[in-house]
Amino acid sequence: MKEQIQKTIKILKAAYVAVWALPICYIVLGETDLIPVGALVDDKSGSYFMETACILLAALSVPLSLKLFSLVLNKKIDTYTFPVALSRYKVWSLVRLSILEGSILFCLTGYYLTMSSTGVLCAFIGLTATLFCIPTEKKLYEELHIGPEPPESET
Repeated sequence: MKEQIQKTIKILKAAYVAVWALPICYIVLGETDLIPVGALVDDKSGSYFMETACILLAALSVPLSLKLFSLVLNKKIDTYTFPVALSRYKVWSLVRLSILEGSILFCLTGYYLTMSSTGVLCAFIGLTATLFCIPTEKKLYEELHIGPEPPESET
């Protein structure tokens, strides 16, 4: 059981690092002009559409990712046996991080296309929401309602 939990935590931590590393890489690409920058600056309707899409996506993805995970955890995952519950926990944690990552990257794209600070603000909101998703062993034990492991018997 302990090995399964450790493996799951390692996978979730790697995914969490990727959620922060990809936007940093994207920002480096944008700041070095390796991706298109300012393509929608002169297009007022295109800029308006992109800014509105960034705002709506951030406003939907943050509560969706956080609340959806909580609902699934309480209604579905709690009813499974431990190995299945741990597997579902990992899948839904990755889904939650993917929703936030998609929103963050879309908002950064919106920023680089429109050069409007709205995209950066929305991406920052998404990155802030990921702070509620930091994977730890303690959190996993609490969310899966696993008590502290009994000490191993000495023989």
